[in-house]
Amino acid sequence: MKKVLQLTALATFALLSSAYLRAQEEFVEPPSRLLTRIPILQVTGGVVIIKAQLDNFPDTLNFILDSGSSGISLDSTTVDYFKLKPQASDRTIRGIAGIKKVGFLYNRSLRFPGLVVDSLNFHVNDYSSLSSVYGEKVDGIIGYSLLIRYIVKLDYDSLQMDICSKGSLRYPRGGFLIKPILNTLPVQTARVKDEYTYTSRFLHDIGAGVCLMLSQDFVDDSNLLHRKRKLYPKEGEGIGGKVSMHLTVVKELKFGPYKFRNIPTYIFQDEFNVTSYPFLGGLIGNDIFRRFNVVFNYAKRDIHLLPNSHYRDPFDYSYSGIELYYIDNKIYIGDVAESSPAWIAGIREGDQVLGINNNLSQNFSQYKIALQSTGERIRMLLSREGALLQKEFKVKSIY
Repeated sequence: MKKVLQLTALATFALLSSAYLRAQEEFVEPPSRLLTRIPILQVTGGVVIIKAQLDNFPDTLNFILDSGSSGISLDSTTVDYFKLKPQASDRTIRGIAGIKKVGFLYNRSLRFPGLVVDSLNFHVNDYSSLSSVYGEKVDGIIGYSLLIRYIVKLDYDSLQMDICSKGSLRYPRGGFLIKPILNTLPVQTARVKDEYTYTSRFLHDIGAGVCLMLSQDFVDDSNLLHRKRKLYPKEGEGIGGKVSMHLTVVKELKFGPYKFRNIPTYIFQDEFNVTSYPFLGGLIGNDIFRRFNVVFNYAKRDIHLLPNSHYRDPFDYSYSGIELYYIDNKIYIGDVAESSPAWIAGIREGDQVLGINNNLSQNFSQYKIALQSTGERIRMLLSREGALLQKEFKVKSIY
């Protein structure tokens, strides 16, 4: 009798094991597979630009890849160029410089090599200021609408982006897995340290060409900054126009096992409540995240970071007080912060830049790099109302 019971128990176990294995086989997630691989272009602050085509139009367009965007959008001049008519809506978008009502183009598609992404609803906005700042025509911004559909891998070593199908995926060894709060925007926890140390939530924002941006409310309430920290005035561009900010340095930023010291940091008055303070203290931008090869796996609520060859790149501490704008194939002085080195030298907004340090090439990227040379004396050849001017100043360091 005992033998019969043992055999029955073993048979039952075998049957249950077999049923469990069959169930496992039925629910095994298929592996993720590569759908397309495309080159990426990096501009100021590590911001990523990718190319795609809209619907069946033959023109190749430039899109900023932006985890800080809750949808997908097109530039209004690009929409006009294609003679498309957005539908009016009551929807608004919110940025650091304002709130705007936007129209929509519904049920459109984007074409990448070997991949068509359909059923996309683009809101329409004016990105002329972004085109001027980056020196590249910005036709739109790609955010959550694409990231939620696929697994997206960014490799800053090879300057390539992989778009992969959803599915099981083994992340590279040696990295760290962030489990962000994710509705349409990823929010992660990080620690900032200066006079005091605080842990808060921050937007994971690869569309922002900065290291760290903090709201003034967060800075005031936390007393984060060392009392001797100097604040340098700076103008920024955002939805709705320009916004006044300050540039300084924060002693430390830490998330997961990664720690960065002496971080260039922007502080802004969050008048339009984009951070929903105290929910967010601010945002971490792509001048930090470009130092990792990144996998966005929104279906699993995963962001995987693996340090790359840029992990120890030095930070940009330069401060000239000016921005350069590229408009109609000419380079102009944009905002000039009062009391900055450029302001004291007599440089003013609207001056056309003809050359920097005997470089008359009109190469926008080279001119931007020249202005990041901390401690160097800069000679600028300018045109103002038809008159030639030469101005000199020394680039300061904020650190």
